[in-house]
Amino acid sequence: MAQVGAALAAVPVWAQGMPVVGYLGATSPPPSPEFARGLGEAGFVDGRNVTVEFRWAEGHYERLAGLAADLVRRNVAVIVTEDLPATRAAQAATTVIPIVFWTGGDPVEQGLVTGVARPGGNLTGIGMFNNALGPKRLELLRAAVPAATLFGLLANPANPATALQVADAAAAAGAMGVELVVLPARSVEEIAAVFAGFGGRSKVAMMIASDPFFFNKVDQIVGLAAVHGVPTIYTNRDYAVAGGLMSYASSNAGLGVVQGTYAGRILNGARPGDLPVVRPTKFDMVLNLATAKSLGLVVPPALLARADEIIE
Repeated sequence: MAQVGAALAAVPVWAQGMPVVGYLGATSPPPSPEFARGLGEAGFVDGRNVTVEFRWAEGHYERLAGLAADLVRRNVAVIVTEDLPATRAAQAATTVIPIVFWTGGDPVEQGLVTGVARPGGNLTGIGMFNNALGPKRLELLRAAVPAATLFGLLANPANPATALQVADAAAAAGAMGVELVVLPARSVEEIAAVFAGFGGRSKVAMMIASDPFFFNKVDQIVGLAAVHGVPTIYTNRDYAVAGGLMSYASSNAGLGVVQGTYAGRILNGARPGDLPVVRPTKFDMVLNLATAKSLGLVVPPALLARADEIIE
């Protein structure tokens, strides 16, 4: 417990020997290279003066509790988490070891911290507030596909962030007077079945919920949307670059560096509760015109004007 106590008592962990950082991921390697860059900016290089131990759930969220417990037994100095499922597992495993999280939602609303400016406790990190953009995505998708009469929301029931995303999207659909159906999927087979069934209907369009497992399957999801002719809006620019119709998301540029820097600052003695949660300041809409044409869509000029990036 001496090493953990030192981390919370503003004593540099490295003063007691080479520290170990645990990295808990809900999906699959590799981690963002920005994380290593951030650690480096704080003065730490994996294998030189810090050891980073990775634990990956490979999309099986039920494994996260055991992986988090393993890192706690390893007595790591800091745990870095990839998204809400991993963060919840780490939070349940320890109230002492500092946790630097990445979450797509509001970390106060999710019960991770008591405040954004001063988180308190043993957690801080990146709050993307991306999960709350469902109503905006529905608005944009409706503008892009005005003929659609049924909207689907692909959502992973294994993700603790899903319930709020579904509630927000359902409320928005009700306010807009459109029909929304939730399409649950937690495996590649279920994703394929959803697209095959939903794509067989006419006048449909789909939203993809924010979920690390889905993001790990960008090519599969974008490919299925194309094969079944389903106009789809996504939660990250990478989907649109891969051929998805459009995306609307908070910009995460450079935030992985911040997460690595925060881990390094904690190794150097900072208390996680004193480090403010970092939030994005920019939100981007990306439109893939080539995909729109392949789907037979004529994008309204007003929607084109709203796009921050257009892929020809």
